[in-house]
Amino acid sequence: MPSRRGDGTLVFKICFYGPSLGGKTTALEWVYHREGLASGDMQQIQDPTGRTLFFDRVVARVSNVVFQVYTVAGQRRHKFQRQTVLKGTDAVIFTWDSLIDQWGENIWSLKELLKFYGNKLIPPSPTDPTPEVPLVVLANKRDLDDIVEIAKIRTVLDTAKLNHTLVYETIAITGINVKRAFVYAARQAVLNHYKKLSGKTMETA
Repeated sequence: MPSRRGDGTLVFKICFYGPSLGGKTTALEWVYHREGLASGDMQQIQDPTGRTLFFDRVVARVSNVVFQVYTVAGQRRHKFQRQTVLKGTDAVIFTWDSLIDQWGENIWSLKELLKFYGNKLIPPSPTDPTPEVPLVVLANKRDLDDIVEIAKIRTVLDTAKLNHTLVYETIAITGINVKRAFVYAARQAVLNHYKKLSGKTMETA
């Protein structure tokens, strides 16, 4: 559920999730520096190699709605930090590293996400295809050689009952499709919120 500022502005939380060095921070930096959606300083806690140690964070605005946008640390040893950052997230952007040799890391990261948030990411029924928390997948690094086919990523998502999930082919370093994916995730988070409000209104009517 979004929080609300003193002036009534709704604040939603979006989280970039995925394996280490998959492009989460690069995608967030593009939203912050190039697209002009974010304001203030970008908070980063990194080790000397550039890996995120706890999280990156910016505040973004789409129309009249504010989003707190985080990335998680992707290395396996940071499990509890990821769980803490993920808490209260209204939409998840899973950044899939398209390199073939990173396949196992993507699968491991996706399984962990499902362990933390599984029921929230999966639609309740075929007649209600909207999950509690929207999920978007960035198939990143599509400009490189030795990358997996989108169909294989799609098969993994289908097997995990995430067949409703959109997959965007992205190149985070140049921003290809990053804004599109982010705006989609943001819009779905907002629509979900108002859908819930509408349902509650009908229940109390």
